[in-house]
Amino acid sequence: MIVVTGGAGFIGSVLAAHLNQRGHDDLLIVDHLGTGEKWKNLVGVRFVEYLDKSEFLPRLEAGAFNGQIAAIFHLGACSATTQHDADYLIENNYRYTERIARWWERHQEVRFIYASSAATYGDGKQGYDDDQSSLTRLRPLNMYGYSKHLFDLCAQRNGWLDRIVGLKFFNVFGPNEYHKGDMKSVIAKAFPQLKAGEPMRLFASHRSDYGNGEQKRDFIYVKDAVAMMLFFLENPTIGGIFNIGTGCARTWNDVARALFLALNKPERIEYVPMPELLREKYQYFTQASMEKIRSV
Repeated sequence: MIVVTGGAGFIGSVLAAHLNQRGHDDLLIVDHLGTGEKWKNLVGVRFVEYLDKSEFLPRLEAGAFNGQIAAIFHLGACSATTQHDADYLIENNYRYTERIARWWERHQEVRFIYASSAATYGDGKQGYDDDQSSLTRLRPLNMYGYSKHLFDLCAQRNGWLDRIVGLKFFNVFGPNEYHKGDMKSVIAKAFPQLKAGEPMRLFASHRSDYGNGEQKRDFIYVKDAVAMMLFFLENPTIGGIFNIGTGCARTWNDVARALFLALNKPERIEYVPMPELLREKYQYFTQASMEKIRSV
């Protein structure tokens, strides 16, 4: 059995569908559906059981799944960069992951792959190199990134990183993110607006070294990210922290032009002031270093 936490979410549901395509129908999906539309991401997925995240962890620790689990993809987390409840993020993102890892420590025949984040890199002054020896130098800009960083440090401190895999996702976009509200990729947000004839609205730059819309991100299509994830499932002897990106940063203006071209519409871009709350926490440039993942 393969466990996918966050399995009804954006990346998790695409991963589950690809596991099905590879003949894995023995999936245990863990998530919290609530009252939203996230359940729709599971409609085409084949799995043997669904558990709420509050039920899964106690059952795991009580030994309910001992001898049944071949792998755990732990993708479940609060990914809202605007979430300010630090206690909630510590419990939900860090402690939950640590408790799964403590269980794995007693069951190391199970492949354990977890989601970290490129948000752990902060403003990028330390670069975007996934060399785990430099983890202690990273300074995340928001509490979400810090909650992810805490587990990376925990895994390093406990000597787990030669046997488990942490994935630092960059700007992932694609199908099944429709339920994410404000946390959707700009691509998913903008497409229906541009289709309806509205302009592309991008944050103006508040730094002299970047023009408006010239801020850069490493955008990666979700199915490419999933292909990288499945590589680590199929190569269980590889451990460590790895970037999940393309290694090629593109500007927001590039994204806008691509969307207008896809829709066969004339370019209309408006630059709006960045909210004060974001200005000190905004990443102007991200680009994954890909040498490490290519080397394996």
